[in-house]
Amino acid sequence: MRDAELLGVLPSITPGDKLRAYFELTKPRIATLILIVAMASFFLASGDQVDVGRALITLLGTAALAAGIFALNHFLEREWDALMKRTVKRPLPSHRLTATEAFWFGTLLSVVALVVNFVFINTASGLVALFTLVSYLFVYTPLKRRTAYHTALGALSGATPPLLGWAAATGTLPADAWILFGVLFFWQFPHFLSIDMMYREDYERAGMLVLPVVDRSGRAVHLQIVGALGLLAGIGILPYFTGLAGPVYLVAAIVLGAGFLAAGIYTSVLNTKMAAKRLLRASVIYLPLLFIFMLASSL
Repeated sequence: MRDAELLGVLPSITPGDKLRAYFELTKPRIATLILIVAMASFFLASGDQVDVGRALITLLGTAALAAGIFALNHFLEREWDALMKRTVKRPLPSHRLTATEAFWFGTLLSVVALVVNFVFINTASGLVALFTLVSYLFVYTPLKRRTAYHTALGALSGATPPLLGWAAATGTLPADAWILFGVLFFWQFPHFLSIDMMYREDYERAGMLVLPVVDRSGRAVHLQIVGALGLLAGIGILPYFTGLAGPVYLVAAIVLGAGFLAAGIYTSVLNTKMAAKRLLRASVIYLPLLFIFMLASSL
């Protein structure tokens, strides 16, 4: 666990700097999206029988799981983060935290998450949490340097927040839970591929086999983006037809899906970093709005 940074002189940092660095390890922006989706799924599954205590425990367990996984991801990718402009200021490459600190922080949070889910929620929730942790850290993360199609495998672990929320509320995973899983699964392709397009040179420098690095023409990238968005638009309206959400949601899902698809087509036609940035922005608008409308329409 001792790396080279421990042998040198670390920059002087205040306790406040240290706390901010630990907070950065949790990737708060993407963690917030995860919590929105997981808790929306919890309330959708609960219907009018919401257990407030269980909801708070689910929030804690999901937050600890996301934070723990992301902190350990920082630990595992610290060498490559140091090679990329977009990540060089992260807590480990900037030496605001040591690798040992990040490892134990992430491990503690992950253990807390598994205990909360298995012991204080239910077995189904615990199994989903365990699958998420193992597949993200030990399948998706190492495959980033081995295959350009790691996004498809990573999307499996990334799509589990609806399953976490639903399992926590009911202990089961019915068709509606898997529809929400599908929404998040296909959402990840335009989201992460837009980031890959924006920072292609960075990823190439670090030896990360993201699709835009391998597919210089962009054809496969654009096919995945537009194809995933087309499927997402179709899956996104299913909650109305299963009775999970009402007509207001159906209208919102159609409008949001069409807008997101248009952003993907626009990005594919222009094939520029600016267009990719707009697609990324569209992705972080689409997901929370979709689940907010779904939840509001189900009341």
